[in-house]
Amino acid sequence: MNNRPWQALYPAQIPTTLSYEEKPLQSFLKESSLEFPDRVSIHFMGKELTFKEVYESSLKFAAYLKELGIKKGDRVAIMLPNIPPAVISYFGILMAGGIVVQTNPTYTERELEYQMKDSGAKAIVTMDLLFPRVTKVAPTTDIEHVIVTAIKDYLPFPKNLIYPFIQKKEYGIVVNVEHEGNNHLLKEILKSDVPEEINIPIDIENDLALLQYTGGTTGFPKGVMLSHKNLLANAQMSEAWLYKSRRGEESILGILPFFHVYGMTTVMISAILQAQKMILLPKFDPTTTLKTIHKQRPTIFPGAPTIYIGLLSHPDLAKYDLSSIDACVSGSAPLPVEIQERFEKATGGKLVEGYGLSETSPVTHANFVWDEPRVKGSIGVPWPDTDAAILSLETGEPVENGEIGEIAIKGPQVMKGYWNRPEETEATFKNGWFLTGDLGYMDEKGFFYVVDRKKDTIIAGGFNIYPREIEEVLYEHEAIQELVVAGVPDPYRGETVKAYIVLKEGATVTEEELNEFARKHLASYKVPRKYEFRDELPKTTVGKILRRALVEEETKKIADEAKQA
Repeated sequence: MNNRPWQALYPAQIPTTLSYEEKPLQSFLKESSLEFPDRVSIHFMGKELTFKEVYESSLKFAAYLKELGIKKGDRVAIMLPNIPPAVISYFGILMAGGIVVQTNPTYTERELEYQMKDSGAKAIVTMDLLFPRVTKVAPTTDIEHVIVTAIKDYLPFPKNLIYPFIQKKEYGIVVNVEHEGNNHLLKEILKSDVPEEINIPIDIENDLALLQYTGGTTGFPKGVMLSHKNLLANAQMSEAWLYKSRRGEESILGILPFFHVYGMTTVMISAILQAQKMILLPKFDPTTTLKTIHKQRPTIFPGAPTIYIGLLSHPDLAKYDLSSIDACVSGSAPLPVEIQERFEKATGGKLVEGYGLSETSPVTHANFVWDEPRVKGSIGVPWPDTDAAILSLETGEPVENGEIGEIAIKGPQVMKGYWNRPEETEATFKNGWFLTGDLGYMDEKGFFYVVDRKKDTIIAGGFNIYPREIEEVLYEHEAIQELVVAGVPDPYRGETVKAYIVLKEGATVTEEELNEFARKHLASYKVPRKYEFRDELPKTTVGKILRRALVEEETKKIADEAKQA
């Protein structure tokens, strides 16, 4: 039995095993700045920074952190959207020997306090708008220093003068922070002279670069411990997969947030390693994104299904030239086949589905971008040096091809474990395999398919039903823009299938019509028994639809109705 049948499918340009650089992540910023000092590293709303400027700014920031007493192994949080300081502070923390703690800027005070306490972060880099939230939380945590930046500091004239007025109108506040005491302004820090290079010895295999907190959809968020080697290996795998990309010549669109490991690895770290220009957008807005693609002409566009759906649904899509886009890898959620086909037609580029988790830095699988076979509906095949298997839920042993079990992973991108949670770390590994919690199967060629999260499987009337299969069918209906299928409580069947649907603008469809459509393609027990039409669906910051939030909402509604009965 061939344990890696997928390797026979690899095109000649993609090696099955790679030779990894034995260097810490921050060293690659220095290398790119020496090779391409004047090449644009970051484009942000009209402002541009060269690789030399980003490197020197990171070095200044690292020296300042050392002055503040940050030592090797100390945790420093970054609570920023995709703006230039998100890159500068990330590499500056690594240069100082620190461990980055990525923090979602939309976190509430409760969520922020939990993460700061759990990580033990000693300092945090944030925005002026978020400063009040951070200062409320800081006294109950180990945070000693707050470093503040502002979007206007990285805008060209006259946008930098106008932006504070826009900010006040949009958010209702203007925050002024002084550079004194335990509060520090990044723009003041970066006025210093370029210091000498900082050389802190790093064991890339074992020293952590990052604590990446999981989304918390299955309980309290856990800090995923990722080493320099974990992140570097995944970025080099990405480079091998996108083998047509030319060093120092590509431009990559940075919509995926860097505070999520998917955006951090496939955009930020990959761009620094390969000297690519990053075109940063602090949040996803379809009109702004289309205008940016039209004008800045990115060649690589990592994204998520909701991002591609948002662009395809734009009423003025045809007015924009998207032909610069050559390669897109979609992650964070299943990619509907219909969306893949429409996006490739709109751009002329390639859009393929990939797969990964925070615990795997994140990517483990993808379809081939430029080569056949590409299998629609599949997450593709494992990346170089990555082993994958389908393990039986009963025995933990590998199952036959086509049989559903839990997807398990081995590879250099797999995490060191969960921060301060040895029991949970141990429970997640079995005989050296990392257990993903996702159900799937592998075909005879070596292509993998995700049928759903273990926790999202619907058990209705004794049948196992996988939401993704139903979603794929309903996405083919011309009236549907976006949807999610979930199992909701049912007194007779235990659970029943419910579809939450967002219609395309101007489209109409009835429950009866959808029911008839679904019955043509699905066994009767899989057909949704309930439909709910909504203006929007709850999502994470990377566009993953929060199925569990809808189930909790439905459960509460049923409980409230029972009380009133």
